[in-house]
Amino acid sequence: MPDASRASDQMVDSLFDDISGVILAGGKSSRYGRNKALEKIDGISLIERVAGVMGSVFEHLIIITNTPDEYAFLNIPMHGDFIRGLGPIGGIYTGLSVIHNTSGFFVACDMPLLNQDLIRYMTNKRAGFDVVVPRINGMIETLHAVYAKGCIPAVKRLIASKEYQTIRMFSELSVCYVERDEIRRFDPGLESFVNINRPQELRRLNN
Repeated sequence: MPDASRASDQMVDSLFDDISGVILAGGKSSRYGRNKALEKIDGISLIERVAGVMGSVFEHLIIITNTPDEYAFLNIPMHGDFIRGLGPIGGIYTGLSVIHNTSGFFVACDMPLLNQDLIRYMTNKRAGFDVVVPRINGMIETLHAVYAKGCIPAVKRLIASKEYQTIRMFSELSVCYVERDEIRRFDPGLESFVNINRPQELRRLNN
């Protein structure tokens, strides 16, 4: 007789093939002074860490970047921003436009402490929603979120109106907010949302 618990574990650990993992690596790293995505913690670059976690959850990964030569070593499909200089909303627009699945899980390239269990939990909540996004004490983590292709018209309207803050489109979309207590079941220290903007922040993680 099959081991039901083992079968259950395999289902939990299987890769999602109906949603893409999207890594945004189009930032200028202006506060860091050089390309922070290639900075290392314990000898592993930030973007490799992000790609490793995302690759453990999603069968299909892409990177949105305007400097593809820097990330060729990852052997992940890459796409340049359709419209440069818009920040994250531009990356979301490009990602949603190029993925083959109906939705994508979007993260930034400088989040080295991603939690695959939290990502799986959020991904499993996406049915019936345009967006699944963490909300912690009112702070919305727009670069650790599921976006469906149905968001594209709202994204286009934001861009046309020169409003580039992602949360500004949420009022016209169906949004599932994942609250602090839910998140802490998987990530008690809320480390998933740590991002690296300055060298001293990286040094703290390396200590």
